[in-house]
Amino acid sequence: MCLAVLAMLLLFASITPSQNKVSTGQNDRDAHVTENSTLFESGEAAKLRPPPLAGEFRVVSYNIRWRSGDDLKKLIQLFREDAEIGNATVLALQEVDRNKKRSGKTNAAKLLAEELGLYYAWAAPPAAKQNEEEETGVALLSVYPLSKIHRIVLPNEGPNHRRRVALGASIQMGNLEVRIYSAHAETRISMDKKLEQMNALLVDLKQHAPNSPVVIMGDLNTWQRNAGRKTMKLFTNAGFSTPFGSQTTFLRKIFFVPINLRLDWIWLRGLEAINFGIDRKITISDHFPLWATLKTTK
Repeated sequence: MCLAVLAMLLLFASITPSQNKVSTGQNDRDAHVTENSTLFESGEAAKLRPPPLAGEFRVVSYNIRWRSGDDLKKLIQLFREDAEIGNATVLALQEVDRNKKRSGKTNAAKLLAEELGLYYAWAAPPAAKQNEEEETGVALLSVYPLSKIHRIVLPNEGPNHRRRVALGASIQMGNLEVRIYSAHAETRISMDKKLEQMNALLVDLKQHAPNSPVVIMGDLNTWQRNAGRKTMKLFTNAGFSTPFGSQTTFLRKIFFVPINLRLDWIWLRGLEAINFGIDRKITISDHFPLWATLKTTK
């Protein structure tokens, strides 16, 4: 037991902050307006994948841990062919690098979109210091065009003034508009401060799509005691539900001690999960991808 506690302390102490470039601000984006920030970009593949027939659609949430090179190639293949996460309508990804040395300065979101035939948006948080390498970000990729895109710099700094970010957008599926989010909460702050970061998504939702069906996805870093209960209370009080129970979504070994945590979530409002799961055979990251096949409840 003591060894496991020590391993946990070492795990979170090892997650050191990195710096990024300065953001020039954050604005809404719709089909005609571009986000005013150097830490935001969006685009589409040269050859787009045709959208599915109306009805059910699949979403995936995955912290890819800044994969690049051969790992990113494997991930692209999995997003095409895997029985659980392949051919999803929406991908919500976290720890997505764009211009960092550790990942060969690969623009991962753009490459994924091009290879998978999708629309995409990517955003990163503002800098802790100027003239430093930009921070890792979050991404949304979709078979449908993304509109009303909003980069959300989450409240409450982490160590050394590190910030985290989320990304919201809307997709139009026939007559149905669905609001989608990809979020990455800070690791090393109190749970109450993490709840404030999660609540920032609910505030954004009220501004952009108060009556739309919603999917909130991401790595919410809910590792503290009672974090699951507090997270459940916040979202259920706001009218959301999740098909997932207490299953863990993260695995890392410290001194051969496995650390299993529930960090990743998919929250739904106005939608029902027909099938869902955690694809544990995919070990490219220290997180596992979550997926759900959804239909509207109306």
